[in-house]
Amino acid sequence: MSEKFTIERRRFLQVLGAAGTGAALAGCVGPTITARGAAGSTSGQSPTQLLAPATATPATGTISFAHWRAEDKAVFDTLIASFVKANPGAGVTQDIAPSNDYQSTALQKVRGGTIGNAFVAFRGAQFVDMTKAGLFAGLGRQPFVDNYFAELVKAGQSDSRAQMGLPYQLVFNMPIYSEAAFSAAGISALPQDWDGFLALCDALKSKGMVPIAWPGGEPANAGQLLNSMAMNEMPTDNAFAGIEAGTYKVTDDWFLRILKHYQQLTPYFEPNSTGTSSEPLQQLFASGKAAMLATGSFHISAVRKLGAKFPINLIAPITVAQDKAKYEGIYNATFILGVNTAGSKQDAALKWVQFLSQPENAATYANGTSQHVTVKNVDYTNADLKHTAPWLAKKTLLAPRFQFKNLDIRNAVEGACTSVVGGADPGQAAEKAQSVVDQKRK
Repeated sequence: MSEKFTIERRRFLQVLGAAGTGAALAGCVGPTITARGAAGSTSGQSPTQLLAPATATPATGTISFAHWRAEDKAVFDTLIASFVKANPGAGVTQDIAPSNDYQSTALQKVRGGTIGNAFVAFRGAQFVDMTKAGLFAGLGRQPFVDNYFAELVKAGQSDSRAQMGLPYQLVFNMPIYSEAAFSAAGISALPQDWDGFLALCDALKSKGMVPIAWPGGEPANAGQLLNSMAMNEMPTDNAFAGIEAGTYKVTDDWFLRILKHYQQLTPYFEPNSTGTSSEPLQQLFASGKAAMLATGSFHISAVRKLGAKFPINLIAPITVAQDKAKYEGIYNATFILGVNTAGSKQDAALKWVQFLSQPENAATYANGTSQHVTVKNVDYTNADLKHTAPWLAKKTLLAPRFQFKNLDIRNAVEGACTSVVGGADPGQAAEKAQSVVDQKRK
């Protein structure tokens, strides 16, 4: 690890020792991770239905909880059992779809009110679309909203600052890496500039490993790498929103530099990377054959289940000179919990969201899934969460790829990166993407 990282980690662990794990992490998130750039993609609408405060009466009836985290099913089953114990007349069934499918079909499925009495949304385009469709019942009158870090729930607010949903996950949308693989390649410090990152990849490749496992065939996760590739190249923190607004273009020099960096990384990806999904790459990483998995901290739990025993940490490519770097990494507040306006089970759905919002239950979720959460006063006992906790104190940018409100525009911009990895000329890939942006903006 770099000297800077080691010092920051030592200071953070001193805080842990002085204040206790839960208190230290709770205090760290709020003041150090702020909503830089666009706080959340919003719709400009107020809630079509503002729910009255949850009552103390036990919930009744069985609700559907719609989400995309199949790897979290067992943890949610545990939480559901606790919820039912406290609410004997209630029940919760999980309706789970893969993230790609959930991104494209959840709005239509939830709209009817049978599936997704309680549901979640991705920050960005999906949250915007679901809010515009009037699916979120307003949560602004709920006292349990105060259980969350105020800065981190902005992604669940409308332009009028009405609290439509509650982002539950605090994740790092940047590559995870095997400390054992880095050590085997003789890497003792994380690179602080682009030349250093390419040298890192060379060292890993020389040891017979795939330096970066990148799911280029799965748009929902292929675009995660773009967050950190762009964080120090963007002219402003809101540049991706600017592309959609017409202020910036994919053909601008700053984005062309990003595409050329993808071109340089291509030899370090796995073969046929533009046709690979994340599941086989999780196995490749867990087996030690790949040194980095270019998705995010949300896949740590999955690779642990696949047998990964080595220490796992986070790394973001620094694409500029060290003295030009504004940010060290990427974070996101997502998995936005909501109560459906459709159907007749809002009371039970609201009580389920209230239950998940309690610190002890949020801790069960966090420690069981290896994901930090946006709820305050959570006691983190998970070893991976403790190991990656120093990133809570680093200068990180709110994941910019979710600034796009139009999925077609986002797909075109991210698709330019995939095209370059597939062999396209960066300039031609940019022109093609910009033509889609221009068409969709009309």
